[in-house]
Amino acid sequence: MNVAGHKHGERVMFHRRTTGIIALVAALLTTTLAARAFDESKYPDWSGRWDREVVPRWIPPGEKAPLTPEYQAIFDANTADQAAGGQGDEPSYACLPGGMPRIMLAYEPMEIVVTPWTTYMLMSHIHDNRRIFTDGRDWPVPIEPTFHGYSIGKWIDEDGDGRYDVLEVETRGLKGPRAYDTTGLPLHSDNQTIVKERIYLDKTEPKILNDEIATIDHALTRPWTVKKRYLRSPDPRPAWIEETCADSNAHVLIGKEAYFLSADGLLMPAKKDQPPPDLKYFKPTQ
Repeated sequence: MNVAGHKHGERVMFHRRTTGIIALVAALLTTTLAARAFDESKYPDWSGRWDREVVPRWIPPGEKAPLTPEYQAIFDANTADQAAGGQGDEPSYACLPGGMPRIMLAYEPMEIVVTPWTTYMLMSHIHDNRRIFTDGRDWPVPIEPTFHGYSIGKWIDEDGDGRYDVLEVETRGLKGPRAYDTTGLPLHSDNQTIVKERIYLDKTEPKILNDEIATIDHALTRPWTVKKRYLRSPDPRPAWIEETCADSNAHVLIGKEAYFLSADGLLMPAKKDQPPPDLKYFKPTQ
């Protein structure tokens, strides 16, 4: 290459480096300005550790789930199977995630992290963590089904004081199998569930967080709303428990039958007169 060509090449490389540096600085400035634009005073204080208020059951005391006749029969069968020592159609005993809306039973303590773009709900229980997008996005097409679903939220200032009071959330894109709780209270197998929530601090007691949860599901005769409450721990440095389902799970699902693993590692029946699994792929013992 001649001298002129060499100098031209150097100028091109310099231009490219300069352009790259300018783009990087612009990106950093954008990020910094966006971070500064996050005014924490506009958002409610949901920090700390939140514990469920009551036993993790979906049906409030004295209330009956508005199930269709078909799904009431499924629930009755689940109840009978559990009474006999089985599990019914309750998938979490096999370490499957509970999914929505069951996540909001808060089997483990919950931490909520609020940012302008996403609100995170962190719970150490079979993949119960949630992301609620509040950046104004629309629903993706298609939605990749997951147990926790795809959640889009909107902050609302109900009393007009310049501070958000309520987070309204809609969750779609769910997959199964799922149940409301360990009783085997069923959701429809078509997984077309839509969950709508209103989450807010109690107006008289900021140590209480409310979640009004409306479930729209084809196993129900109508939309069904229940209210869950969570209590804020007074501990400024709360303990966070690691919960790993498979670590101590003694339940074994083979086909459609649930068995139990004994302390000495042997397969046991879970209910009276339960037949053993099919052992056709094993040589019979002598």
